[in-house]
Amino acid sequence: MNTVTSRTTRSTADWQRADAAHFLHPFTDFQSLARKGSRIITRADNIYLWDSEGHKILDAMSGLWCVNVGYGQQALIDAATRQLRELPFYNAFFQTATPPPIELAELLCEVTPPQFNHVFFTGSGSEGNDTVVRMVRRYWDVLGQPQRQVIISRKNAYHGSTMAGASLGGMAAMHAQGGLPIPGIVHIEQPYWYALGRSMSRDDFGRVAARWLEDKILEVGPDKVAAFIGEPVQGAGGVIIPPETYWPEIQRICDQYGILLVSDEVICGFGRTGHWFGCERFGVRPDLMTFAKGVTSGYIPLGGVMVGDRVATVMIEQGGEFEHGYTYSGHPTACAVGVANIRLIRELGLVQHVRDTAGPHLAKLFETLKDHPLVGDAETCGLMGALLLVKNKVTGELFPDEVGIGMVCRGHCFGNGLIMRAVGNRMIMAPPLVMTTAQIDEMGSLIRRCLDLTLEQARREGWMA
Repeated sequence: MNTVTSRTTRSTADWQRADAAHFLHPFTDFQSLARKGSRIITRADNIYLWDSEGHKILDAMSGLWCVNVGYGQQALIDAATRQLRELPFYNAFFQTATPPPIELAELLCEVTPPQFNHVFFTGSGSEGNDTVVRMVRRYWDVLGQPQRQVIISRKNAYHGSTMAGASLGGMAAMHAQGGLPIPGIVHIEQPYWYALGRSMSRDDFGRVAARWLEDKILEVGPDKVAAFIGEPVQGAGGVIIPPETYWPEIQRICDQYGILLVSDEVICGFGRTGHWFGCERFGVRPDLMTFAKGVTSGYIPLGGVMVGDRVATVMIEQGGEFEHGYTYSGHPTACAVGVANIRLIRELGLVQHVRDTAGPHLAKLFETLKDHPLVGDAETCGLMGALLLVKNKVTGELFPDEVGIGMVCRGHCFGNGLIMRAVGNRMIMAPPLVMTTAQIDEMGSLIRRCLDLTLEQARREGWMA
């Protein structure tokens, strides 16, 4: 069969049948999806997608938190094409290198905080966080403290879905499958003010939530704790934006007990918060920093770990051979796209655009959405945000889980040309950083329409008065 011809002649139903027959999707109830049929996305441009039925959809999730420069950027397409012609792949094993990962490493060390002068490349954020576990434990072993194995993370955090990544994450549903978490990883509560701290001010709660880390260190034993890992803003957990007091106190505690601080920047990196990296937005000085997604704007898979001087010096000067790596560490085509992507972010001034224009405009838009009867809270950080859907705005009462109010709202979003994501009762978004203020307003109109439709359904079904 001619593949190109088959693509242009297959109907949506054809694609859905083939999909159900052969393609196992991530985080999916396979049987349920087969009954329903997948949504087939066929093309994209700027911030918009089109499905196989010709419907135009505003992508307010940047694919999956990753298409920072928007769709259809010719500079990235050309970079991949050139590299594929010249040298599509060679590995970084056996004391060998290719130019693209060297060039990308140089650029990454320019745009990251000054303590970072070394990069370990992976194929994804999950692999990056697996690397963090290996590197953190090796670091302490080299220093003669092999008992420092424990890594502290947070409930409702997301750090990938590999064995180590899912263990670092704090998703109960993931831990219920596969015997997770693996040994040596423990969790503290998340800094979610609305759910855990409304009896106090946000600032007071931020300090209290940070001190849960100190409590856990003392419980485990300071001589056994290797590191703390956290996303600057918890993304997949529902865009949980911590109070301003939270991260400075986390930094103080890590410094006091000498443990390594790891910032998972897979979602927050490359301009999303209005800074190159989320740790800069919150004033954190991490020792290690995981990245992926926005490093290539999702055009090709790539991830890695920025290794701070504290760790790199020990690993290089005392560590000997580091028995860890991947076939695609420093993949030349992926790295060539990464180089083009970072240059384009600079050329378009996207970090400044988010900080000075798009981010503030989104914050104003979300402020106006607070008047909606369904919205109990609305918050943003740079070009990401969350709307909390509540049954009662006065009391803060939430809808019962069985209602699935977020999924109801998500259905209305898809039906009206908008992609937002539902996390429980939170509707979250993180659109491409190239978004203009006019497009933000367009998105705002779509969001309000979908909230109205969700409210109508909630009242019709008797879920609220």
